[in-house]
This record gives sequence, C-alpha cells and structure tokens, in this order.
Amino acid sequence: MEKPSLPSGTRDFSPKVMLRRKYITSVMERIFLSHGFGALETPSLENLRTLQGKYGNEGDQLLFKVLNSGDFLSKADASLLSAKDSKGLTPQISDRGLRYDLTVPLARFVVMNRNEIVFPFKRYQMQPVWRADRPQKGRYREFWQCDIDVVGANSVVSEAELVEMYQEVFAELDLGVKIRINHRGILDAFMGVLGTRENWNAFMIIIDKADKIGFEGVAKELEEKGLSMSLGAWKWLWDSKSVSGNSLKMDLIKGTEFLQGDALLKGMNELETIFGLLADAGNVELDFTLARGLSYYTGAVFEVEATDGRLPADFRLGSIGGGGRYDNLTGVFGLKDVSGVGVSFGLDRVYDTMEAAGLLDAMEQAVGGVLVCAMDDACLAFGADVARALRARGLTAEMYPGTPKLKKQLDYANDKKMGFAVIIGNEELQANKVALKNLVSGEQVTGSVEEIANIISTSI
Repeated sequence: MEKPSLPSGTRDFSPKVMLRRKYITSVMERIFLSHGFGALETPSLENLRTLQGKYGNEGDQLLFKVLNSGDFLSKADASLLSAKDSKGLTPQISDRGLRYDLTVPLARFVVMNRNEIVFPFKRYQMQPVWRADRPQKGRYREFWQCDIDVVGANSVVSEAELVEMYQEVFAELDLGVKIRINHRGILDAFMGVLGTRENWNAFMIIIDKADKIGFEGVAKELEEKGLSMSLGAWKWLWDSKSVSGNSLKMDLIKGTEFLQGDALLKGMNELETIFGLLADAGNVELDFTLARGLSYYTGAVFEVEATDGRLPADFRLGSIGGGGRYDNLTGVFGLKDVSGVGVSFGLDRVYDTMEAAGLLDAMEQAVGGVLVCAMDDACLAFGADVARALRARGLTAEMYPGTPKLKKQLDYANDKKMGFAVIIGNEELQANKVALKNLVSGEQVTGSVEEIANIISTSI
C-alpha cells in the first residue's frame, strides 16, 4: 500500500492554519479595498510564450511546464528524442506552464481587456504561484502572493500609496518591518562603469544577492564573472548602507563623480517626491544596493523585511514583500506606453514571520463560538432550532452531530477553542429554555434563547 505524501515544496493547511491565514488576508483585503483597488483572478495556467522571457534566464529555468494533452510525443522530433535533448524537446511537448507570479498575468489581462477596463486600473490579486525552486525554509514551490498594482498611471503618487499600504497592513498585523526602496535610474547610472548592458545585467543579478552572501561574496562573484571593473562601484554601494538618513544618502549621490546622467536625475527626483508624499517615512529606508533581480522593473523598487523585536535572534527568512515600477511590461504584449507599478505581499513568509514572533498564538477561534449539545434524540429538533436562532443573531454556532455523553461533546468544544456550550436536556426542553456553560470560566446559567444570545454577544 502506497504511503501518502506531498510533492516537495508544497503543504497542506489545517483548519487552524487556514483561520490564521484568512485573518491575514482579510486585513490585507480590507486595506486594499479602502484604497479603491478591485479584485482580479487569472488562471493557474498561462501559455508558455506569455511567461518566458519575462523573468530573466534564472527565472525562466524555474517555470513549471505542463505537458500537452493526449499523445504529447506524437509530433516530437525523433532525433531530439534519441539525443535526449530536453531543451529542444520542451517547445514541442509543452505549450503551457503554471504562473510564476501575478504581475505578468496582470499585464496580459490588461492588454486583452484594454477596451473594457478603466485607467488607471487598480487591482489586487491573491492567488497561488509556482516556481521550480529548491525548497528550503521560507521558500516553497507552491506559495501565495498578494499583489496590488496600478496600471496606466505615470505619477509616483502611486508609489507612495503602495508604500503607505505596506505600512497600514503591517501596522494592523502588529508586525514591525523595514521598507527598503531604491530606483533603477540610480543603478542605470553604473552603465558608465560597466560598459555594456550585458555587464550591467550580470552586475544587477549579483548585487541582488548581497543580503545572502555579503560584501565579500558579491566581490568574489563579480571577479569570477569578469566584472572587476565594477568593484569600486560595488564598494561605494556597500559603504552607502552605513550612511544614516535618507536625505544624507541622496546627498551622497550628488557628490559622486562616476554617477551621472538623465536616468540618475529622474530617479533622484522621483525618490524625493515619494518621500515627500509619505505621512511617516520612519520605517522606509533608501538602500542603493537593492536591485530586485526581475528584469522588468524600470523605476522605483521596493522590498520589505521583518525587523520585529519579538523575532528570535537567529530568525532568517528574507524579504516578505517587494515590487516596483515596470514601464515596459505591457509592451511585450502589444500595448505600448502603459506604465505600471505594483508590490507583492508574500503571504507564506508573512505567516511564518508572524508565527516566529508569537503573533499567531492568540489568533484562535474567537471566544463566543457556541456548541449546541443535545442530551438525547428527543432534544435534537429543539437544539437545531436553537443553533439556527443563534446564527440568525450573527453568532458562530454549531450543533454536535448526535447525542453521545455530554463529556465527549464538551471535549469537542474545548478542542476547538469554543467559548460556550448550550446544553439541552429534557428539563430544558419542557421549559423551552437552555443551559449556557461558559467553557472558559466554568459558570453556567439557564435562560431563554434570547437571554443566552445576549450573554454570549456581550462576552465577545
């Protein structure tokens, strides 16, 4: 008999975990809606031509590809089969893949529906994505993203709004974070040092690993890639992290001789505008080393890391959110000159971080959940009426299926962290009343359904 198992990098979510996850997403959704964002869902499957070429070479290698239906080998090239050329065979046997993120599907949707939607188009989307990555702590092959994007607006007012939405969500979740921000215009200014776009792309990919491999690790990889000419630029970037204050960091750029050009000036102006629009920039930090590895970002880029003092000292998980502006993304689908900006919340990492900080311990089912317990079959119909009456008053109430001994029913209620039990025996049935037991304090009273409903409501 086969032992049940899960594919590596995937997980089941129990009702207890789902309760917590839904609390987190409900906070996000409420804030998204308050800023005028509407919900969107797209299919799990996208055409491979939609996905490929949008995430850089490393991203393309992490796409989950789905075999064509039916006899997928019938039209495959025999010579490629015999040569075991998987790279050459893939386009012949697979034309679909699981979505890698929610931003490329958004761009595809906007292009396909550009005549029906209203611009600026503000949408939020909370769905799973898939990446053929090596599973490890905080990194899964199937995970959820919660995205907010504004498409069709060039103003950095949108960037500031997204930063504030980050602040609002994490403040309500009571999780301390730092929001790092940079601008690709500043990084573009390094083209003068690196010489070619190919060198610049390699430089960006390597420095994006700085948080994981540190200064020496980045320097080593730059030399290995033949980018020793950029070591001075990398040292300047790294040293800038030690400068305190966002305005002082902007002054640092102005005094640097090897950084210049229109892209740099635009980036600086936009960053200054964003900071000027924020009501509170206390947890927003300008970080010139922030690159964001995805190839489609063209303006401001963001990344969120947890800094909560309740986290264990050895807790390391990486970013729990990120994003940026992508002026040219819809262009690859035939819609030119449409700018967009968006950020993502990594739901799984947010959950894991909150759990490590002890913020989920109290997030059990709210006290006030009620179990209706019938002592024998004659009480079942009255019990069902009582449960319905409590639910009609907006309370969470369920009836135990059957009439086992009261202890078994109460054990069930306690295991589910319910706050109350309504007990109905023949005496209560004859009096058209019920007994209400507070499962936290142990107190018990008898009253009408209306009376016990009021007691429960005032206790929540």
